[in-house]
Amino acid sequence: MKNSFVELNGRQRAFSLLDENTGREIVGPEFDFISPHLEPQNIVPESDDGVIIAKGKLDGKAAVIISIEVSFQGGGIGEVSGAKIVAALEKTLEDNKNGIKEYPVIVLDTGGVRLQEANYGLLSISEIQNAVIALKEYVPVIGIVPGRVGSFGGMSITSAILSYLITTPKARIALNGPEAIEQEAGVREFDSSDKNLIWDTLGTRQRVETGIADEVVDDDVSAIKDAINNAIEQNKDAHRTDQADFYLSLLDEIDFAQPLDTKQYRDLYSKNKATKHVVNEATASQQAKSKSRGRLWFEKLTGIENAESNYPTVLHAEKDGKEYIAIVPDEDNRFPRVRKGEVGLQEGFLVAEIVNKIVDEDKDKKEKRPLILVVDVPSQAYGYKEELIGIHISLASAAAAYAKARQAGHPVIAFIPGDAVSGGFLAHGLQSNRIIALADDSITIQAMSKASATKHVPAMAYDIHNYEKLGALYKLVQDVSSWDVNKNAVEEIKTVIDEAIESTENQPTDLHFRYETPIAVESGRKATNKMRKTVFEQWNQ
Repeated sequence: MKNSFVELNGRQRAFSLLDENTGREIVGPEFDFISPHLEPQNIVPESDDGVIIAKGKLDGKAAVIISIEVSFQGGGIGEVSGAKIVAALEKTLEDNKNGIKEYPVIVLDTGGVRLQEANYGLLSISEIQNAVIALKEYVPVIGIVPGRVGSFGGMSITSAILSYLITTPKARIALNGPEAIEQEAGVREFDSSDKNLIWDTLGTRQRVETGIADEVVDDDVSAIKDAINNAIEQNKDAHRTDQADFYLSLLDEIDFAQPLDTKQYRDLYSKNKATKHVVNEATASQQAKSKSRGRLWFEKLTGIENAESNYPTVLHAEKDGKEYIAIVPDEDNRFPRVRKGEVGLQEGFLVAEIVNKIVDEDKDKKEKRPLILVVDVPSQAYGYKEELIGIHISLASAAAAYAKARQAGHPVIAFIPGDAVSGGFLAHGLQSNRIIALADDSITIQAMSKASATKHVPAMAYDIHNYEKLGALYKLVQDVSSWDVNKNAVEEIKTVIDEAIESTENQPTDLHFRYETPIAVESGRKATNKMRKTVFEQWNQ
């Protein structure tokens, strides 16, 4: 096709969207800004690390195009590429705050986290999401999903946070790819060899009809430019992450023990009406519950024994002026893919309900309630129905709620006594402005399968001690273990939480703390800080 957008490479895509002779690249390939983590793993790096930032005019309006090069590492996000995107979004935000209207457009052709830099990828994606949420207060943030790969993994969560999502007929959008679901849940759950099933479930037609994408346009550069311009002119915003009641009402109508095909789901979606859902504060009970480190610590920190609520996998309670929130396992849950504590369809939307209610209640108060996230999430839920309905929107709703709370002045503190993995961690933990973890070898903190990880590369390593080397932690508590929740241990953690809250006073409500710890500056985010500095220097040249 002569004017195909899909067939262009990442750089060509970026400049094709800008008016002729107006485009200027920020930190282009001539700066040879490569990832420091790939060559040690015998992977050839790329001089722009797979992300192109171009500033110019789009139909006469100032625009910033962020284009992900799918041919490099499947469009995966690592430290340098992620830092480039975040820095560009933050400078766009700064310009808009200063009265300079500038419109960001993100071209998403990506598998999500770059597995060779998985820990950095998760951090970067959470930081991208934070910047997008802040920017949406000023201008719409438009996403384009062209279609060679589509938008998968953590970047599918990002796509749900964007204001408006434009696709071509060749696009796919999902959190977990069919192969990953088949590996985790079996071929009977999702047959990755059934191409018709994949396109019927994850492809453009189904995604637009069920609210996961907003518009499908021909694979033509002019058509895509027109769609972007129209979205900007009309200030379009799908408010995808503000529809928790709609999706919770929809989930109430679905029997997860029965098959559900694409047509049945479209019919249910089209007829669904939102009703209000409230997550009751946890109360004590006599009956023992499914055990987990997250549940154990939630109960000890709040003083609630055998805590239960009207939704068994999501617990929250206020204690000493702090709101504690945990996602916990439930062996008998009607959603089979969350029985071990995974973050699934219901969990993200329920967390959003809790957090948004707190933000609304505190909006006129000088002192905002701290949110304490007890993090023990083994992953997101892997399942066919989860992808059909759009689990990434659920996770995005939780992440967006936490980010908005933090940006509104609520201290958001993550305490990790258990696992913190993949999309589950993005939804419940990574939007915190302080992260506390236990120095316990049983803790898994990663974005990939354990079989693929290596202890010798902190960017990939699976243990909390290597994770500390990235510099993102506020504190790694050395003398408390995950399961040994004695009185002294609980008091120590409460003290550390109070110190973390105090450290946020009169400080920015962003995520910059992660770049500024001594470990981050010296080594952990050295490449991040260098890229940020370079983008800032070139922004107005």
